[in-house]
Amino acid sequence: MRRRTFLVLSAGSALAGCSTAAYPPTISPSYPVPGAPAPPPMPGAALGGRGREVALLAPLSGPHADIGQPMLQAAQLAFSAAPGGPPLIPADTGGTPQGATSALQGALGSGAGIVLGPLTAAETDAIAPLAAQAGVPVLAFTNTPTAARPGVWTLGITPAQQVDRVVRYAQAQGKTQFAAFLPDNEFGHALGDAFVASLARSGAAPVAVRFHGTGMAAISAGLKDLSNFESRWGATQAKIRQLRAQDTAEARHQAEELTRIPPPPPPFDALLLGDTGESLAEIEPLLPYYFVSPPQVQIMGPALWAAPASGSRQFRGAIYAAPDASARDAFVQAFSARYGAPPPGPADLAYDAARIAQQTAPAGFSAAALTNPAGFQGVDGWLRLMPDGRVERALAVFQIQEGGPQLVAPAAPPAA
Repeated sequence: MRRRTFLVLSAGSALAGCSTAAYPPTISPSYPVPGAPAPPPMPGAALGGRGREVALLAPLSGPHADIGQPMLQAAQLAFSAAPGGPPLIPADTGGTPQGATSALQGALGSGAGIVLGPLTAAETDAIAPLAAQAGVPVLAFTNTPTAARPGVWTLGITPAQQVDRVVRYAQAQGKTQFAAFLPDNEFGHALGDAFVASLARSGAAPVAVRFHGTGMAAISAGLKDLSNFESRWGATQAKIRQLRAQDTAEARHQAEELTRIPPPPPPFDALLLGDTGESLAEIEPLLPYYFVSPPQVQIMGPALWAAPASGSRQFRGAIYAAPDASARDAFVQAFSARYGAPPPGPADLAYDAARIAQQTAPAGFSAAALTNPAGFQGVDGWLRLMPDGRVERALAVFQIQEGGPQLVAPAAPPAA
């Protein structure tokens, strides 16, 4: 399964105790999808002068409207919790780079001083030059690492955030030799880059990083090679076959005794996987076959493993880093009370971005305010915007157990 953008995960910055009262904030007109000219601002839309308004760029129409509409609702909920702040300008991107550019142009014309969104990396890349030229910061909702740059922050949970947290936890548990077995696609390579960088920060290096193709044959061959199976067990396996071929009681007994001798461990004691679904199901029986399994090897995975549909339930003892779901309970309750249904994951980002905008509005959405070292408390936990566009997050670590994922380490900020 190829992942061209990383939209599955989300996170952000919310304050506890959000109000469920009727929505009161000022809203300027929503700008249309490209092709239609932006309408003139409504009277009072630029209240406070150019640079005070908060623009929300989201797909309010088109194929991703089912994501964009709840994001708008979440931003409105955030604004309702703190009336009297800067106005909100909803701007429809239609889910395309051209739409995002048109929406930003309209929002800038109405006095936007900060941009929340857009949803995807392609849209973010399209608006970044225009936003930079206008001196307007962007809190984008993608988690594609390459979209981040000074003045453009990616609020989605990135592969780097997940990998760094789970690697640090494994190291704290005494693991010292790390390897990765990842899908040969964009997501897998992002995990691999993050894996190498995380280990480098701790002064370590991976034993190996192997990317595999699709299908059982490619996965089996890759894992066999990564685990040094032939050098660890090949000679013994050949001897067992030779003895069984003799078809005598003594030979069968000797073969049985050899099967009871555990092979040497693989050249690593922690292994990062990145697959989900069918590919992950193909990996599962191969780990014990090649003697790559607990307790000798700690299996690690991405935050996608938090979803039951990921297929991770069979990997008991494996760990992954993700937000602590209990942190968003207050937001879920407030959103559900207002709109009659729980929020989808991306709505977290819109709520958090809106609260960050509100908190930094008194400082004119300045870089200094946005990159406050204290960070912000979000729906999915603590986060901090870095000057280079990266976002640091406090993620928890979960272990897959028979009854479901269990919290084994609370959310903790990255190491200094």
